Amino acid sequence: MILYLIRHGETDLNKQKRLQGQTDIPLNEYGRELARITGRALREVKFDAVFSSPLYRAVETAEIIMGNRDCPFYTDERIQEISFGDYEGMSYKGTAGAEEIPCVPDADFLNFFRAPELYVTPPNGESFKEVIARTGDFYRELTHNPLYRERTVLISTHGCALKALLANMRPTKIRDFWGEGVHRNCAVTIVCVTDDRAEILEEGKVYY
Repeated sequence: MILYLIRHGETDLNKQKRLQGQTDIPLNEYGRELARITGRALREVKFDAVFSSPLYRAVETAEIIMGNRDCPFYTDERIQEISFGDYEGMSYKGTAGAEEIPCVPDADFLNFFRAPELYVTPPNGESFKEVIARTGDFYRELTHNPLYRERTVLISTHGCALKALLANMRPTKIRDFWGEGVHRNCAVTIVCVTDDRAEILEEGKVYY
């Protein structure tokens, strides 16, 4: 099985450095252009199925990349983004352009990026362990399905959810969750899965 994991294109909340989480908004025009460029780069890949987070930015990214190709398209809540709970929509830098944006009230919130092992889940939010668990459930179900054993599958997801999927493929401590950092919008990671063994062939490649 060959998996193409992709982070969605840019949204306005990405651009404004605001916490997006499970807030459901579309791509912005630049995000759509990134998806179109990526789709052209992958136009020769024969995908046998598409699995997307149900959040519209991920669905839209997958639809643009697939273009007119006809194959089964599914959404799955287990690969949607981490929830930031009460902090969603807030800025972790205080402002976004000229518009004043409410800033995350917890000074330690940046542990999410800098020291994930110290991250404290926001009110009504999710922990890293919870996201790893649900994405792992999705990954195991997909890779043990004989329908896809010799197939090529596109997975359209999000920055944290994608890293959580990778954490199910290789031993990863929470402190090392981000590795070299969050993947850029529309970055592509290619994984070959054989007999429960995942080999990461390429990680975080962008075509723009």
